[in-house]
Amino acid sequence: MWWWREVVGLVLAGECEGCGRGRVVLCEGCWAALCGGVPGRVRPGAEAVGLPPVHAAAAYRDVVRAVLLAHKERGALALAGPLGVALAGAVRDAVGGRGAVLVPVPSARGTVRARGHDAMRRIALAAAGELRRKGTAARVAAVLRQRRPVADQAGLSSPQRLANLAGALEVVPGGERLLAHGSGRVVLVDDLMTTGATLTEAARAVRTSFTGARVYGVAAGEATEERPATGAHGPGVPPLRAAVVAAPSDSFETNRN
Repeated sequence: MWWWREVVGLVLAGECEGCGRGRVVLCEGCWAALCGGVPGRVRPGAEAVGLPPVHAAAAYRDVVRAVLLAHKERGALALAGPLGVALAGAVRDAVGGRGAVLVPVPSARGTVRARGHDAMRRIALAAAGELRRKGTAARVAAVLRQRRPVADQAGLSSPQRLANLAGALEVVPGGERLLAHGSGRVVLVDDLMTTGATLTEAARAVRTSFTGARVYGVAAGEATEERPATGAHGPGVPPLRAAVVAAPSDSFETNRN
């Protein structure tokens, strides 16, 4: 039914998904809350080893929270466009005008089936299109996949999330060639950063695909560690950045002491 929801969402605009007023997908005020701010560098309270620099478009509160949940959980597919515009701003902040290869953080296949759409991939494609329209070379390389199930992250501390996700992601065979082909900085993209555990694991998986590293010695409360595999060859690991639509207000650098 995803295609039917998309047609309905495009043709029959309902109430604004941000504030519930007006017959528009996203009213002018809510668009400004999502896309009108200045993107910036964000850091979780306890920054994990291996987390690349992360840039966010907006604080995760009020309108922004409502829009993200409406797109991801309620299938408001028309919101992929404005969410892509917001993410594109964070990507531009992360790469400083260079080209970008956007690597969406994957959801579990069961989650994608239950929702009827791949929320993060849709946002990444919209962001790449927005970047190209504004003159920045961009493409999406959906090369990450889950290699094992993970527990629900709700209620877990930052160390527990790191342990839960350690080794959970991998790059599909041949994916490193897609990342290395052409110019552009590799940017991991997600809709939301809270503790940074998911982006840390995504970065580990990308680095592993280039170096032949392996995860070892992961215990509860410990961060993922990497050690190059013997005889590993191939291209060097590309410099990684990360960009998200939203992050907690207190994670923005300008709000920190």
